[in-house]
Amino acid sequence: MSITILGIESSCDDTSAAIVSDCVLLSNVIASQRVHEAYGGVVPELASRAHQQNIVPVVSEAIRQAGISRADINAIAFTRGPGLPGSLHVGTSFAKGLALALNVPLVDVNHLHGHVLAHFIKETATDVVPSFPFLCLLISGGNSQIIKVNAPNDMEIIGHTIDDAAGEAFDKCAKVMGLPYPGGPIIDSMAQLGDPNRFKFAKPHIPGYNYSFSGLKTSFLYTLRDELKINPNFIEDNKNDLAASLQKTIIDILMDKFAHAIKDTGIKTIAIGGGVSANSGVRAAVEDYARRHRLSAFIPKRTFTTDNAAMIAVAGHYRFLDHQFCDITAPPFARVTI
Repeated sequence: MSITILGIESSCDDTSAAIVSDCVLLSNVIASQRVHEAYGGVVPELASRAHQQNIVPVVSEAIRQAGISRADINAIAFTRGPGLPGSLHVGTSFAKGLALALNVPLVDVNHLHGHVLAHFIKETATDVVPSFPFLCLLISGGNSQIIKVNAPNDMEIIGHTIDDAAGEAFDKCAKVMGLPYPGGPIIDSMAQLGDPNRFKFAKPHIPGYNYSFSGLKTSFLYTLRDELKINPNFIEDNKNDLAASLQKTIIDILMDKFAHAIKDTGIKTIAIGGGVSANSGVRAAVEDYARRHRLSAFIPKRTFTTDNAAMIAVAGHYRFLDHQFCDITAPPFARVTI
């Protein structure tokens, strides 16, 4: 008998609902919020209000597109954290209410756990998924982690950022350049036209597998400050080279620690996940490293790199199998680690 899971994701500024049956994706609906672009970042109050408007039609559309009825749903998985408290509260409350109405189990999912298990979203029953154990480089706006994945519900963080994350470095440096939010995808696009060796920015010397990007941001800022004193049009004249050099530096930092972790653990299967895993340079670097070292690499489709309910539903599927259910009184949480 197949297991059908409804997943609900509302951790930040996207409202999403998805249906999976034995991890095969039946639907994945996302309502994005463009209202934040004018503010250079996500405004929590606006995000939670938009979730309230979007969640009912998004869930309804996911069920419709999946071609099922509500009676076919075996459990409801939802993002309990981490994320914006107001946004999480909307998704959590809706999931609880629907679970009670349908009399089905409630499964809480760690949002980061969902990004790691995005590789188990199947579009056909024969899709290949990672074997265990594997190493996952999880990179997003708020997290940069190296995770040893022993099983779907057994993960160990062996490296993490001690300050800013890779996504923050992209977005904040883009903001200094006067680029709109989110800046990461724009930097990626501009980098294709620039010289990645034109500018040199600081790289951290952090022990172990941990990351740091605050020094890179400071180095980038000082470079712009000094050059703008000489040439007020410096950013416009050199924007593509700045983007390319910034992207190369971030990728070098990420891959240096990831490569050390791969060598030290001897694990032969690797993966990436999170919003920054959509970056073309990151994807190419991981694929190239895997090819040179004869590793199996799993690169998620860009659709599944950003916040989406498909990954929440799949993570919920594995928690359902392990009977890891959530009490109806459990509150959401803004911060958590795997």
